[in-house]
Amino acid sequence: MLPLTAINELGMTNVPRLVIGAPMGRSGKTTFTLGLLRAFARQKMAVQPFKKGPDYIDASWHTVAAGCTSRNLDAFFMGKGEICRSVSQQASGKAITIIEGAMGLYDGLDLQGSSSTAEIAKITRTPVLLVIDATRMTRSIAAMVMGYQHFDPEVNIVGVVLNKVARARHEKMAREAIEEFCKIPVVGAIPKDVNLTIPDRHLGLVTSGEMHETDSLLEYFADVICDHVDLGKILTLAQSAPDLPQYEETSGLNFSKYIIKNKSLTPKIGVMQDASFSFYYPENIEALTELGADVVPINALVDQQLPSDLDGLYIGGGFPEVFAAELEENETLRTDIKRAGEMGLPIYAECGGLMYLGRSIITPSKNFEMVGLLPLDTQMESKPQGHGYTIMEANSDQTWFDEKSEIKGHEFHNSRIINLAPYAKFGLKVKRGHGIDGKNDGICYKNVFATYNHIHALGCPEWAERMVRLATSYKQAKWDQIEKVASQ
Repeated sequence: MLPLTAINELGMTNVPRLVIGAPMGRSGKTTFTLGLLRAFARQKMAVQPFKKGPDYIDASWHTVAAGCTSRNLDAFFMGKGEICRSVSQQASGKAITIIEGAMGLYDGLDLQGSSSTAEIAKITRTPVLLVIDATRMTRSIAAMVMGYQHFDPEVNIVGVVLNKVARARHEKMAREAIEEFCKIPVVGAIPKDVNLTIPDRHLGLVTSGEMHETDSLLEYFADVICDHVDLGKILTLAQSAPDLPQYEETSGLNFSKYIIKNKSLTPKIGVMQDASFSFYYPENIEALTELGADVVPINALVDQQLPSDLDGLYIGGGFPEVFAAELEENETLRTDIKRAGEMGLPIYAECGGLMYLGRSIITPSKNFEMVGLLPLDTQMESKPQGHGYTIMEANSDQTWFDEKSEIKGHEFHNSRIINLAPYAKFGLKVKRGHGIDGKNDGICYKNVFATYNHIHALGCPEWAERMVRLATSYKQAKWDQIEKVASQ
């Protein structure tokens, strides 16, 4: 019987867990992680995935592979207490927790490695399993591993997985060198295989929902892992993890004073969720629900109009440029959104949502008409126009954030805004990042706020509170108008 998450007598959470790290990106972390998640899941083990950093796409693949919603852990957005609390809460009742890292193990924002995979491992005191591309190396791999072991003594590397192994002799030499000189086990050796890949596009991997063969691909990954990796040893390493630490500091999601008391005023907030708009942190939608909102999905590719009783609309990021023809074809929905925005419907749009609310999306092949609510066009470029963590300061002339409040987020887009009307108002001043023009972000129009900046509710809880408050006020105003007409 596999041990599940337990609470020991000191009250600290015991969570079997591992961080999957690597010396560099493109070492095979993601395909290994996906295969591992699916391999455990199909053995009827409850497994909780996490992704280090703000990555939406890898997390969506995790969710499909594990059959459990993946979460993001990010030391730039979140405090130590929030990170450990998220792991503890989500891992409850799970046999094992897997945290996939990003980039190289020690790669971060600065010389200290801030926001690195190693920092997440240290904050959560989670052992690290190192995935190494073994191409053209044998004994030298031991020197590499030893360097990673001693670079930061607080990082506990407990095992190695060799990837892209050429043949049995290659594996034998590398395995013996690591186990002799580094004193940690090699728990798997995966052979070179061109099929152990997921197709790329300009912002990374394609989303899991776009691939018809997603499940068969994940099954293949799991087959490879089962054949070449010792799952029992991995579980034992995960069970060696110490208790999760407890930190006092936290910004917390304490919404109790904002929760709607009058249930008749429960606002209905629509969330665009389809192949074109799929970049959402689960915590963002959960925060709206926790505050009392009724959250309903809307499909921009299929639905012909907004729900008639909608009080707010949240349009996340995604790939509207890939589905621009389908979005353009759904003219009735675009017209309905424009009408609702003009009438004051609170709309919060991030990146792809910003693009959608403009007049058009311009691709190398064609110009596609969009909603036309905002006075701008979006042009697709071949290289990223904004990429990385952001820090914004809220301006006074907007209703979504307190003036001068600092908002941490991230951006990753290959589009840029052109033909922006000179009268357009900005809600954010860029302190770090690019935003719309290198200085500003957050187009404000009536109750619309459209920005390249992505935020996480654990790092910016006031966003959810303001969204629900605006939606509630909008609903109240509709009721007041109905009563006024009825009394005449």
